[in-house]
Amino acid sequence: MITKMVCLDVDGTLVDHDGRMHDRVRESAKAVVAAGHHVVIATGRSRGATLPVAETLGIDRGYVVCSNGGVTLRLDPELEEGYEVTDLRTFDPRSVLRRLRERLPASKYAIELPDGSFLGTERFQDMSFGVRSEGVPFDRLLDQTAVRLVVFSTDSSAEEFGRAVEGIGLSGVAYSVGWTAWLDIAAAGVTKASGLEALRTVLGVSQEDTVAVGDGRNDVEMLRWAGRGVAMGQAPEEVVAAADEVTGHVDDDGLADVLDSLL
Repeated sequence: MITKMVCLDVDGTLVDHDGRMHDRVRESAKAVVAAGHHVVIATGRSRGATLPVAETLGIDRGYVVCSNGGVTLRLDPELEEGYEVTDLRTFDPRSVLRRLRERLPASKYAIELPDGSFLGTERFQDMSFGVRSEGVPFDRLLDQTAVRLVVFSTDSSAEEFGRAVEGIGLSGVAYSVGWTAWLDIAAAGVTKASGLEALRTVLGVSQEDTVAVGDGRNDVEMLRWAGRGVAMGQAPEEVVAAADEVTGHVDDDGLADVLDSLL
């Protein structure tokens, strides 16, 4: 059997939009792990919100790519915390924050720090952080070293928000706009694909033996990178266009169909 590198998004792929992992998806993922394939979670979530997903799948050895490629962890139960950081990509958010604040003054902002903690304005919390954000004034964010900058607007549609972000002309960073008026920003050149490609060489898997499944705009580069890129059934058009094929909706266990095809 040829060992595959199977790269899985979390929200909208491994779990539904209520955050539930369906039994069939969980069992199919466990079967792929048991078959000896490298199952790698690749998510925009921070480490604190990613590790419980790995635990649910029974993955205690291997790798996960968090924060849209900003953080890669090696899992090993013999390590003190059960994992170690093997790759960490950071950036200076000062200029980006100032431009965003000028164009999107009513938005909430949060920064993921290198140690996995978060600082946020206006009590900004989200389950993808995995920890409780410390509330701080906006100006304090300017002095931080960031792994990920998150921007959320409560008074804009995703389309309006996207147009505003495009109009800012961000440079020197990588960014993607989510399903809602939500923006993830990472260091320049950092995406799920960049983190996975570095990991692929470590695992010694050929490019053609990589499989990736996702549903969001932050999955586009990953789906293009993979030897077999699969978009979930509910994915928007630009995500589908980046994939080689489309599987079922997350509510119909579309990921399980892909995983079962590897067995």
